[in-house]
Amino acid sequence: MIPIAKPEITDAEKNAVMQVLNSGMLAQGPKVKEFEEQFEKMTGHHAIAVTNGTTALHTILTCLGIKEGDEVLTVPFTFAASANSIKMCGATPVFVDIDSNYLMDVSKIEEKITSKTKAILPVNLYGQCADYDRIQEIADKHNLVVIEDAAQSIGATYKGRVSGSLADGAAFSLYATKNIMSGEGGMVTCKDEIVSKECKQFRHHGQGERYEYVALGYNYRMTDLHAAIAVEQMKRLNEISSKRQHNAELYNELLKDVKGIVTPKVVDGNTHVYHQYAILVTDEYPLNRDELAAFLNENEVGTGIHYPKPLHLHKAFEDLGYVNGDFPMSENVAKKILSLPVHPLVFDEDIVKIVELIKNGKK
Repeated sequence: MIPIAKPEITDAEKNAVMQVLNSGMLAQGPKVKEFEEQFEKMTGHHAIAVTNGTTALHTILTCLGIKEGDEVLTVPFTFAASANSIKMCGATPVFVDIDSNYLMDVSKIEEKITSKTKAILPVNLYGQCADYDRIQEIADKHNLVVIEDAAQSIGATYKGRVSGSLADGAAFSLYATKNIMSGEGGMVTCKDEIVSKECKQFRHHGQGERYEYVALGYNYRMTDLHAAIAVEQMKRLNEISSKRQHNAELYNELLKDVKGIVTPKVVDGNTHVYHQYAILVTDEYPLNRDELAAFLNENEVGTGIHYPKPLHLHKAFEDLGYVNGDFPMSENVAKKILSLPVHPLVFDEDIVKIVELIKNGKK
């Protein structure tokens, strides 16, 4: 079986974890600090390690001032955490449809801004950054903060600037299937030192000095066990990104003439790190998306659907008042998107096999 995702765990990660276990310092400690320093070196922004991508979003939204009654613009074609974290602040997610690159459609942002809008939260879906220059222009015009949902874009760049440095703040996920993983974990980056201090307090029960509680906070601290894994993974970030990009380029070349299969595009000025390699299965292909997925699974190729239904059509978000038809691009993509294995443990011969299966797929 060629799995859709598989974390690459080497002896370096195993040895690092054992060193932490042997040290007796298992909670937040020197490994967390080392991991934060790696992120600060990469992004040039302050870095605060937390427990996962959702808590990273909750932390940076809160510390950038998002509160009850506010509205935050984001996209409906994303993982639930993008919108849930807004609700966790007591704020309301307001959805903006995606464009043909599966990123926030900048042309549709301003029509969604109201007197309650306080922030824009674009999602760097599949490993590619949104158009932050144009988004920032709109944010400046309306006095809004901008926050990257960078859960899938570690190492990606936009016009030469790395994800995590493109906005007022950013939130990364280190879940087991991410390009860089720690099993579970997250990272916040922000450019303001005061916001950074508030994030550190927020992840530690709102503590300033020890046992001095200055604000609402939670236990969002990363452990040294998780950080030890992430530190070793970060050392291979360029290698991991390059392997995913190689795999994506090979798919693009081999699939370019397959009728009914639309391969992902890289927006000019971007580097894509392919957290997912997502194709569209259009009506010109002899099978629909679900039939192709089943055919590949039967032939021992794992696939994924990221995501099968936009958030506005889920029961959890019905209170927002959206209905089917409100976000046509997101709804159409959700019916046709299919992720193929692209991680570093997929080899050229695997991709050749997968493409041959796609070429031969038939009812």
